Amino acid sequence: MPEDGRPGGPGQIGAHAVARIGYGAMSVGQGPAEGAIELLRRAAELGVNHLDTASFYDDGEVNRRIRLALNSYPREVVIVSKVGAVSTPGRTPPLALAQKPEDLRAAVERDLEQLAIEHVPVVNLRRADIGPGVIAEGDQVVDLDDQLAEMIALRDEGKIGEIGLSNVDAATLTRALPAGVVCVQNAYSLLDRRREDVLQVCLNHGVAWVPFFPLGSAFPGFPKVADDPVVQRVAADVGATPAQVGLAWLLAHAPNTLLIPGTRSVDHLEDNLAAGTLSLSAEHLAQLDAVPGADLAGRDGVEAFRTADE
Repeated sequence: MPEDGRPGGPGQIGAHAVARIGYGAMSVGQGPAEGAIELLRRAAELGVNHLDTASFYDDGEVNRRIRLALNSYPREVVIVSKVGAVSTPGRTPPLALAQKPEDLRAAVERDLEQLAIEHVPVVNLRRADIGPGVIAEGDQVVDLDDQLAEMIALRDEGKIGEIGLSNVDAATLTRALPAGVVCVQNAYSLLDRRREDVLQVCLNHGVAWVPFFPLGSAFPGFPKVADDPVVQRVAADVGATPAQVGLAWLLAHAPNTLLIPGTRSVDHLEDNLAAGTLSLSAEHLAQLDAVPGADLAGRDGVEAFRTADE
């Protein structure tokens, strides 16, 4: 654990100082409520002050458990939510797109009610014009400017603090920057660097980079980082787990990276946070950067930022 008590060291998301390793709460709505609340309180005790959630996660149960776990906790917690979808219990998948401006506003209102707070510090607009996930069709194809106008109105009203984006390409991010974008959530890992150009735009404009699927996914096209032989070899060298190496690589790769790995296990939570203390040598970083199959487009620019940050 760093001396300042922030897992992964200090990071920034808009105006908020946060630990570089936070917690993605998507799965915390499953299983007994007592275990979920214990896990969330343990995360806060260990210095996690960045929680990622959404009102459509488990039809609001994730938000309700966050409220129960943290409403009396003295540490300030930065809640980052997400709009652009709505819960549809009983369906597969259990959510549907909700991209219209009035849908975005309704999602924020649900966050405020479920979390029992007066404003959400950061809200990500989850676009649906690229994968992964459902691609917008019909009346769900909504112009970005119309969405941003509603997000700005919500910010002006004090219902949200700052605006982020999720699942966007570089052109969309560049177009949205004048709205004051503070973070971007995209699928990204050591083995999936298809959005390296989006990361580069974030670096150039002081925008936090928050990768989802940071260790891969069971979804097709997202290889699991822990299964890679180079990652496993480096893990053996440094006495860490492959997952910890994958997370540590992300932190070393770009200084604006914030991690939000999720888990339902306290032990696994502690393992994830311990990745913030793992220092990879230049040799190990070079081996990981050169993993076969990784898309290295734009790597030179990111390397310059890494060197400058050190």
